[in-house]
Amino acid sequence: MTIELGFGLITCQRVPGETRSDAELYADALALAEEAELLGFDSVWTSEHHFVDDSYLPSVLPMCAAIAARTRRVSVGTALLLAPLHVPLRLAEDAAVVDLIAGGRLVLGMGLGWRAEEFEALGVPLPERVARLEDAIDLCRRAWRGDLVAPRGAPPGTGVPVRPLPARNGGPQIWIGALAERAIARAGRIADGFMATEVTPDDLAVQVELARKAHADAGRKERFQISVHLPTFAWHGDDAWELVREPHHYIAWKYEDMDEARGRAGDPPAPPPIDEALDASLREQIVMGTPDEVAGRIRAFADAAGGDLHYIARLYFPGMPRDVQRQALRIFAEEVAPQLR
Repeated sequence: MTIELGFGLITCQRVPGETRSDAELYADALALAEEAELLGFDSVWTSEHHFVDDSYLPSVLPMCAAIAARTRRVSVGTALLLAPLHVPLRLAEDAAVVDLIAGGRLVLGMGLGWRAEEFEALGVPLPERVARLEDAIDLCRRAWRGDLVAPRGAPPGTGVPVRPLPARNGGPQIWIGALAERAIARAGRIADGFMATEVTPDDLAVQVELARKAHADAGRKERFQISVHLPTFAWHGDDAWELVREPHHYIAWKYEDMDEARGRAGDPPAPPPIDEALDASLREQIVMGTPDEVAGRIRAFADAAGGDLHYIARLYFPGMPRDVQRQALRIFAEEVAPQLR
């Protein structure tokens, strides 16, 4: 069994009542990335959204470059970069530069995106998102091989070289995050890896089978990486849920609130109170417990993936006190990780 362990997802969100400045939130996030490397994590991950009232990280590649410059060993990844919202030629250039700064450690996790506000504000037709994702992947790969490339619809003979080339021969690995069956199959067909989320081990087993079948049917022989990212909290004592419940609730609720937040320019509102039904639902969504319990649950996901898994522990909780955040990071690294390696 091979299990790699990641730390994420860095979003630098400003929760209601946050007293730190944006500069301090970013500095703390970079410090956590450094600490994750020192504690032995295999990777550090960022996440992208735009125009959200809580300042959700909109610029993942600059953040990845900063993490890469502050670390030496860990892979630095995006989970997810919303590929349809990026100009493919600029994406190829920017990713190449980040990969050079990282010494070949960049992993581009890409997704389709779904928020109409983001697409409208950036002038991208939402119905074109699948074609734009596939075009971006194709152009990046050709550019990183050294080919002349041009955007879709450009006249013949107008291709340009993307320079510099990435540090890694052929460029960064590209993984695709997906939930729907068609999107999971697409990951197997055109990507180097599949990124799952919001799954049980049984769900993951079904998705992995679908992705790997599409990979094989496409005639691809190279290793296909399976990853999953889930909220994770290993802790000692009876206060684990008390400590993580509100930050975990905020993250989950904010994805639902993003549509309601359309055009909202003021301070972000607080999420609604947690009733009994919501409390139970939130508990089901998180991998939580003692270090032994968390290790056992992660092992179940690895078994579902066929014994080869990159597990990204969503240990970055906006609004969590810094001392609790760092202690949770250390407990995972020192007491969960050794059981999985």
